[in-house]
Amino acid sequence: MKKLLKKWNQISLVKQIALGLIIGIILAVTIPAVAKPIVILGSLFVGALKGIAPVLVLFLVMSAIAQHQSGKQTNMKSIIYLYLLGTFLAGLIAVIVSFAFPVSITLTKGAEDLAAPGGVVEVLKTLLLNVVDNPVKAIYNANYIGILAWAIILGLALRNAPDSTKTVISNFSDAISKIVTWVIKFAPFGIMGLVIESITTNGIESLLSYGKLLAILIGCMLFVALVVNPIIVYAYVRQNPYPLVFTCIRESGITAFFTRSSAANIPVNMKLCEKLGLDKDTYSVSIPLGATVNMAGAAVTISVLTLAAVHTLNIPVDIPTAILLSVVAAICACGASGVAGGSLLLIPLACSLFGISNDVAMQVVGVGFIIGVLQDSFETALNSSTDVLFTATAEYKKRLKEGEKINIKKVA
Repeated sequence: MKKLLKKWNQISLVKQIALGLIIGIILAVTIPAVAKPIVILGSLFVGALKGIAPVLVLFLVMSAIAQHQSGKQTNMKSIIYLYLLGTFLAGLIAVIVSFAFPVSITLTKGAEDLAAPGGVVEVLKTLLLNVVDNPVKAIYNANYIGILAWAIILGLALRNAPDSTKTVISNFSDAISKIVTWVIKFAPFGIMGLVIESITTNGIESLLSYGKLLAILIGCMLFVALVVNPIIVYAYVRQNPYPLVFTCIRESGITAFFTRSSAANIPVNMKLCEKLGLDKDTYSVSIPLGATVNMAGAAVTISVLTLAAVHTLNIPVDIPTAILLSVVAAICACGASGVAGGSLLLIPLACSLFGISNDVAMQVVGVGFIIGVLQDSFETALNSSTDVLFTATAEYKKRLKEGEKINIKKVA
């Protein structure tokens, strides 16, 4: 048994996850009834990640700010700019593709009991209210905007605290990071449980009638991940971006694809940032912030499904309105995590640009839930992997500007 564990630990985590994925698919397809109990492993894995992530973010950010040395640059402005740029371009690409390959959908019922936000102002209001949320409530509800706000405030308040106090906070931060490492070691078994649950519960039959819509959604997200994002990275660092892009997709995107939760993937992204040698003071803030506002996948979902409704109802759309949709989709996407139901419930807001009634828009939301198995998985994978990609890009540019030699191929 010891030899077996030793050999298992010598295999890289990515290969372990791939092995768990393959075993999960085989078990789900060949003996679904026997494999059903293994589903609990997936629930335990996601539950553990979701449970530890809010506490991790609170202590990491608080510790980083409390011990931050005056005058040291954290490069957050560049990262936030990249987040917003990437989200807007994703929405714009989705609009262009939706016009190039228009798709109509069969409207469905099933979303009547859901409540959509009334407008952009309401989305922004929700975000602001989340900032001043009760800290205990924020941790319990995984409200990362609120957690970030309180962590920053506490960190600033502790800047002049005795070194012994800062050491205690740092020790807590290190201890929680260690727990995260233990949880991530169980990722292969968690992924195995998640893939078994996905195949045995949903299958692919219900997705076939929406094949063209899914193809556009997934195609746009892949184009953003493999073309748009690499162009942005190259514009910053002037090196081949693909080693870094593929590293982020492999080590962050794959896990996010199966957990379908940017919040649950925060510990995974923190670990990857550490592996890439990034500044802890920066990524301890940028990663949880990215899980809240860096939503390229959500911008794609909102744009594609809104224009699918527009094409279905034969509503004419001019170029200025299409560009406006890209902007609205980007703003809505940034507020997606602050609204119950995520990106899908922000579709009625975008539909209102074209005079589409809330009743019809909520039927489009119903379509979104039907294809949500794949749509949400790809969306989360794009969102989460891009958090690390843009954090690394901004830091590498800063280092290159300071005269340091960075070889992305070797770093990734």
